[in-house]
Amino acid sequence: MNITFAKPSLTGTATLVVGCAEGGTLTPSAARLDKTSGGALSKAVAHARFTGKAGQTLTLMAPAGVKAGRIVLLGLGVGKALDGLAAEKLGGAIVAALAMSGESRAAVVVEKPKGCRLTSNEVAAQIGHGARLRSYRFDKYRTKQKKTEKPSLTRLTVMCLDVASARAAFKLAEALAEGVALTRDLVSEPANVLTPPVYAKEIRQLSRDGIDVEVLNEARLKRMGMGAIVGVAQGSQYGAHIVVMRWNGAGARGNKAPVAFVGKGVTFDTGGISIKPSAGMEDMKWDMGGSAVVVGLMRALARRKAKVNAVGVVGLVENMPSGTAQRPGDVVSSYSGQTIEILNTDAEGRLVLADALWYTQSRFKPRFMVDLATLTGAIIVSLGNYQAGLFANDEKLSRRLVAAGKAVAEPVWPMPMDDHYDKLIKSDIADMKNIGGRGGGSVSAAKFLERFVNKVPWAHLDIAGVTWTKEGSELVPKGGTGFGVRLLDRLVADHYEG
Repeated sequence: MNITFAKPSLTGTATLVVGCAEGGTLTPSAARLDKTSGGALSKAVAHARFTGKAGQTLTLMAPAGVKAGRIVLLGLGVGKALDGLAAEKLGGAIVAALAMSGESRAAVVVEKPKGCRLTSNEVAAQIGHGARLRSYRFDKYRTKQKKTEKPSLTRLTVMCLDVASARAAFKLAEALAEGVALTRDLVSEPANVLTPPVYAKEIRQLSRDGIDVEVLNEARLKRMGMGAIVGVAQGSQYGAHIVVMRWNGAGARGNKAPVAFVGKGVTFDTGGISIKPSAGMEDMKWDMGGSAVVVGLMRALARRKAKVNAVGVVGLVENMPSGTAQRPGDVVSSYSGQTIEILNTDAEGRLVLADALWYTQSRFKPRFMVDLATLTGAIIVSLGNYQAGLFANDEKLSRRLVAAGKAVAEPVWPMPMDDHYDKLIKSDIADMKNIGGRGGGSVSAAKFLERFVNKVPWAHLDIAGVTWTKEGSELVPKGGTGFGVRLLDRLVADHYEG
């Protein structure tokens, strides 16, 4: 969708969006249109279940005296509650209301309600950002869609007094939206297309954004002793890859230790020899969701020229059953030198992350590491599909992640990390085993990962329940969510730049 900014005007567009605060108070522009139309807007409000609650919409078709095809009243809620996130959701509400309306163009007049602490240009930029996020579609493989099945809205003009400032603010938000879109694209790709080597090739494209990209192929991983990740891949025709992305945006402060993000990239997960049930296995194309977040985040940081040194590391494999596949009962030696007894080949993501985490902390000596993975079904049992599980060895990092999640509507919930759970992965023949039993499965998985961070401040985000949605929300259409990109970008922006 094309998002543009312009000075306010109440004529010359097919669809005009104006505001109404909670309680039915029209904004000045809406009041002028109400007067011009002989009270059509106020009459519509009086006879509809429209209260001005944030995100509500009420459509009036071609009111008399108004030079617009239709008027959409947009509920603004209570003015003091209109912060950046609420403004983004307003943009999403506009797209949700008009995307399939048949109109190709719409304009929204931005007038902040009484009590709002944002400037009008800040509200305008965030509305544009929310509209961009909500308008995302993955239609790459659709060949027979009818015109009526496709979104008609292609252009949204956001009208405000300070156009230049709104454009400047939106430019930064646009970079973030591009990172989210890349993550959603990667998660949506079918596994026969996005194989590990193809994925690595796609990540190389980030070099166009000024990111240094390095690909470690399976032969090199074997020479380095990365037996954990290589063991996962050995049942597939595609070898394991680790891809390293580096953004050095700190300028003269370039010698400062980087922040680091690590992602699980299992492009398809059958479960291996411990094969999954067939029902729902198609969803395992997005078992690489953690890696996709890291890739999208690195693009966002680069495109907004973030003043930070950041490293992204992703482990890419396919987990397949075959005559060469890893077996339950095998023992592998990880890059750290620690040995792992494989009791369940479907607990493969932690093996990928074990080598990737140790490699990241030993090579880059980061200020902190955050890993992301669609790691356990247990976290969905615990938290459902709304919040990600947060496991951390550092309280300050944990608090910052929680705050960042609240700010961008990507909530994370701190989970226990007691030493009791560490005992669950004790092996009789190796340093550890890769599963800890049915109870507390997401916690024992996190304790497994903790053995590979070597005391670096670290957090693990289990995003199994939030990587894909079948319902959608104010800022997220159905499909890949991109959950984590905005969260981690906010973490960096609030605490680690400059």
